Order: sequence, then C-alpha cells, then structure tokens
Amino acid sequence: MRDRNRKSMKLKLTTLVAAAVMAFTLIAGTAARAQAPPSFTPEQLDQMVSRIALYPDSLVAQILPAATYPMDIPDAAKWADEHHYLTGDALAQAIMADQLPWDPSVQALLPFPSVLEMMAGDMTWTTDLGNAFLANSGAVMDAVQRERHKAYMYGYLRTNPQVVVTDGPFITIVPVNPAFVYVPYYDPRVVFFAPRPGFVVGGAIRFGFFVNIGLAFRPWGWGVTRWDWGGHALFLGGHPWGRTWVNRGSYVHPWDGGVRRFAPAERRPEAHELHQRSEVERRNAREGRAVHEEHGR
Repeated sequence: MRDRNRKSMKLKLTTLVAAAVMAFTLIAGTAARAQAPPSFTPEQLDQMVSRIALYPDSLVAQILPAATYPMDIPDAAKWADEHHYLTGDALAQAIMADQLPWDPSVQALLPFPSVLEMMAGDMTWTTDLGNAFLANSGAVMDAVQRERHKAYMYGYLRTNPQVVVTDGPFITIVPVNPAFVYVPYYDPRVVFFAPRPGFVVGGAIRFGFFVNIGLAFRPWGWGVTRWDWGGHALFLGGHPWGRTWVNRGSYVHPWDGGVRRFAPAERRPEAHELHQRSEVERRNAREGRAVHEEHGR
C-alpha cells in the first residue's frame, strides 16, 4: 500500500512538473512572438515609403526616426499647428522654452506642420513606417532608393531650381540652398509609374513650399545629418542613429546642443509663457496664414 501511494505521488508530481514546463513554454513562446520584430515584403515597404521617398534627404532623415516614436506624433502635430506663426530663431527658442516631452527626432519636425499633420492623420501608416525602420532600417532605405529610381527612370524626378537630384547607384535629393528645405507635393499613384502618352511629367512633382531652416535648428540635427545609403547608415546630428527593434526601450540618441525630451515633472509650468499670444493674435495669425512654410516665389 505504501509503495502504491509513493508511486501515485510521484506520478502526480511528474504530471505537475510537465504541466508547469508546458505552461512556461507557452508563455515564453507567446512573449517571444509578441516581441518579434515585424516583417514586411519589399513591395509593402515600397508602398509604405512612397509618400516620402521624393522628399529631400535631410527631411527623410528626420521623418524615419520620428516615426519610431508614434505616440509623440499627435501632440507634436497639435503644437506645431498652434505655433505655425513662429519661424526661424523664434520657433527654435519656443521649442527650447517649452521643454517638450517628445523625442528630439519628433521635435525636429516642428517647423513642418504639414508633415506632422500627414503623420498624425494616418497613425497606422506612421506606426508601420517606424516599426519597419526599427526592424530593418536597411530594407527601408533600399525601398526609398527603389522608389526614387522609378521616379527618375520615368522622368519625373529631376534637378530643378529648388533641389539637386544626383543620379547613380544611389539617388540623392538635396536643396539648392541648404537653408531652404522644400516639401514636395506629388501623387504616388502617378510618379512611380510610366506616364501615359501626352502626360507632362514636369508638373507631377511640385516644390513650391519651403521651410527656412537656419543655424538655430542645428541642435536637432539640421545641417549635420547625412545618409550612407550604401552602408545602410544614418548619421543624425553627427552621430549614427542606432535605435533598433531590440533596444527601442532603452536607446537614447546623443543629440548635441542640449536638446532632449523632458518628463512632465521636469517641465516648468511657466515655460510656455515666453511665446504665448492672445487668442485674438492667434486667430489673426491663423487667418493670415503667416506660416513658416513660406511660398517660394
């Protein structure tokens, strides 16, 4: 009888251990799947980057890192819209004074309300773009180059009075005047496909609007950012961007000039008072659209 009880207890213990191991395996497997980086096909990446692929290199260099912080985008878009009347040094001072809680890569886009509005208006796209860049930045860079080559091959993408387009293994797009960063407007359903007979390709990409980016924005990487397209590297603010899917929770980019994101407890309650206007002034400025995205004529 005693031997039978001992065998029964041993069997129960073995069963419990096996169940525990199985449960742990299932939990670990679920956690691993939840943390696995997303995977996108080249076709999906081409479509994903199509709406920004023809932007100047310096602007693409800010958009892709900013997209890795999608939760910051809506509030940043709202701030940029509310302060659209500020330009140049005044805007840079306001950004610093407000001790903003968003990553500096997102702050770098505050001079471009239309870009942040586009990102905030399609958060699924923004999140996917950021996740793709975290998971495989090289694949995203290759997709940008594929789309640029398409637009160049079909005659849409060319040097003009606003930007210099350099053809080769890797296509670069650089403003003629580095201080004026143009935001092109184009239809991805047009510029990446062969033009129909009689279509004037010269008008498919418009570079009418620019943002004056001066030395005041150097702390956010403007003017000291470059792509190594062949080496699949981005140097943002003079330092290689190293945020990936694996270290996304801990990576802090080494920004120069003291820019950073501020925690709510660190922010001064009166910080915003430096650049606030009355509601009448704000409404007048909005109606006059004295925006920092000036029309280049």
